[in-house]
Amino acid sequence: MRGYLRDTVDEETGVGTLRPWEALVVDAVGNLIEFWNFKRNQGRVWALLYLRGRALTAAQIQSTLGLSKGAVSMLVRELEQWCVVVRVRSPHDDAWRFAAETELMKMIGRVISERERGLVQSVREDLERAERIAKDDDDVPREVLDRLRRMRTLAVFVEKALKVFVDTARFDAIGVLDVLRDKTPRN
Repeated sequence: MRGYLRDTVDEETGVGTLRPWEALVVDAVGNLIEFWNFKRNQGRVWALLYLRGRALTAAQIQSTLGLSKGAVSMLVRELEQWCVVVRVRSPHDDAWRFAAETELMKMIGRVISERERGLVQSVREDLERAERIAKDDDDVPREVLDRLRRMRTLAVFVEKALKVFVDTARFDAIGVLDVLRDKTPRN
């Protein structure tokens, strides 16, 4: 089976291949991350570090996941930029090690804040502009203007919901559901 190694890991060094249950977790997280349009191996590296609960060297990550040195270097650098992996120095040697962010909601919130909020804000701004232009066009039927208003209102609610989620790790979908049911106040 692709990506599933059956050998054990040396508990002292963390070097080796993945246990079957580890392979399932690492690949499941990798697949989810890939679905979200990140690199599959970014998810695999983070999941390995998170599961092990200790910082690993690039060589240990490389050996355990069967990745090239260059791939590991690139992946940990990208994960550091997203603040989901941190670089730490071992007191026992000079090797850099990498540890996973362990506060899941903080990590997810940071990624959403960086990526999704920007996209949603851009969509909202485009919809606002389109609505202004359409209102000035005498040929746009009232029902089309109403649909455009609902689309813009939905974008505003999604933007606010993402902000609340990032700030509090909570999500209230009531406003979104009201927009979808057209129960929002008219602007």
